[in-house]
Amino acid sequence: MLLSYYNANAIEAGLDEVGRGCLAGPVVAAAVILPNDYTHPVLNDSKQLSRSQRERLREELQRDALAWAVAEVSNEEIDQINILKASFLAMHRALDMIMSRVDGMKPNHLLVDGNRFTNYPMIPHTCIVKGDTKFLSIAAASVLAKTYRDELMEKLSLEFPHYGWERNVGYPTPIHRRALLEHGPCRWHRRSFRLV
Repeated sequence: MLLSYYNANAIEAGLDEVGRGCLAGPVVAAAVILPNDYTHPVLNDSKQLSRSQRERLREELQRDALAWAVAEVSNEEIDQINILKASFLAMHRALDMIMSRVDGMKPNHLLVDGNRFTNYPMIPHTCIVKGDTKFLSIAAASVLAKTYRDELMEKLSLEFPHYGWERNVGYPTPIHRRALLEHGPCRWHRRSFRLV
């Protein structure tokens, strides 16, 4: 069972990103503040959930979270600064959105999925490896980021159908790599990545 909080005396925001290993599209991150007494029988790391579960959870989390935000860093920015820095930047942008809300809930501690993070001004953080399988707020961020990005890649696949993004959402599957060999990259591909 996932934990509701790391520090019961803190207002915690869970942070996670999706799309680091993709060949195309942005990297997307979410920040989520849940009530400290929040529980859910299904919520878990988004990769362990079915698509229908993620979609239902998306609606529930957007309704029940005290605050949430989703942000992206484009493929062009990834090529300029590298994917690790872009992942941190996406998380910072999601936090910026929460912090900019005049009357909204603001965190005083961050729970970050993974083993590294760049400091966010004035808010301490704790990095947790596989945090999306341990803490509800990180799992919630995982779900919101993944559903947002999957939906975006499905829309982009209408313009570029041969890459199979409606199924692989930009990851380097055999279909995606074969399409790159046949058609070359498009404007959504990350040119700094090894594409074929």
